[in-house]
Amino acid sequence: MSRLTDLLDPSAIRLDAPASDWREAIRAAGALLADTGIAGASYTDAMIATVEEHGPYIVIAPGFALAHSRPDDSVARTGLSFVRLAEPVEFGSADNDPVGLVVGLAARDASEHQQALAALAGVLADPARRRALDEAGTADEVLAVLDDRPAASGSGRRRADSAATAAPATGGAAADLTGTVPSKNLILTVCGNGLGTSLFLKNTAETVLDRWGWSPYMAIEATDTISAKGKAKDADVIITSGAIADALGDVGVPVEVITNFTSPDEIDAALRRRYAV
Repeated sequence: MSRLTDLLDPSAIRLDAPASDWREAIRAAGALLADTGIAGASYTDAMIATVEEHGPYIVIAPGFALAHSRPDDSVARTGLSFVRLAEPVEFGSADNDPVGLVVGLAARDASEHQQALAALAGVLADPARRRALDEAGTADEVLAVLDDRPAASGSGRRRADSAATAAPATGGAAADLTGTVPSKNLILTVCGNGLGTSLFLKNTAETVLDRWGWSPYMAIEATDTISAKGKAKDADVIITSGAIADALGDVGVPVEVITNFTSPDEIDAALRRRYAV
C-alpha cells in the first residue's frame, strides 16, 4: 500500500484556488488529477455526479471534502490531488460546511490507497497539522505536513496514552443494554462507492477498536450503499454519514451517523452505545 505523499505529486497541489461553488471546487481537484495523468475529464464529471446522487457525504470533517468516485476507464493509476480554496464554499453539509480543503482521489482498486487515507485521517485529526495545511505557502510545505513518517512515533504515543483512558470499563454497575446488539463480529462502514470515505471511516473505527483491545475479535468492512444492503444482516452496526444513512433506509440493523470521520471520540461514543461498554 502506498504512503500519502507517494500518491500526491507536487504538481497536483494548488493553493488558494478560486471557486464559486462546490462543483467548481471539485473541478479544480479533478483538473489536477487530469493534468498529472492520474485520471481523465470523465472522472471529474463522475465525482460531481456522485455528490448530486448521494448528497454531500464526501464532506467528512470540518472544512474538508474527499472528492472521489468509482474508477472509470479514464483512471490510469491511483493518485491524489490537493486544493486549498481561496474562499471556502458550501457543499450542503450541515455539520462540516464551509469547505476550504478538497482532496481528489482516483483509485484503481480498494486496497492500494488504504494506508494513504489512514495517514490523511491522522493529519486532519491533529489540530496543529490541520492548521498548517491552511497556512502552507508552497506545495513543498503541504507535502511536509502530509508526510506521516516524522509524526508516526508521536502519533503512536498519543494513541497509547488515549488507550489508557478510553478502553471499555469493566465491573461496576450493570450496563444499560437498551438499543445494544448481540455481536456478529462485523461492522460496516458505508459510502457511495466503497473506495473513499468508507475507508476513511474504517481507519478511524479501527483506531477505536485498537484502543479497546477488540481488534483481534472484530472485523470492519468498507463497502458501498448497494452492497451494504445485502451485507447488513451479517453486521452488528453500520456507521456512515447522514446522507448515506438516508439513502440506505431501513436495513434491519442499527445505523450510526458520524459527522466527523477523523474523530475517534465520536466513533467511540457511537460504538459504546451499541456494545454497552
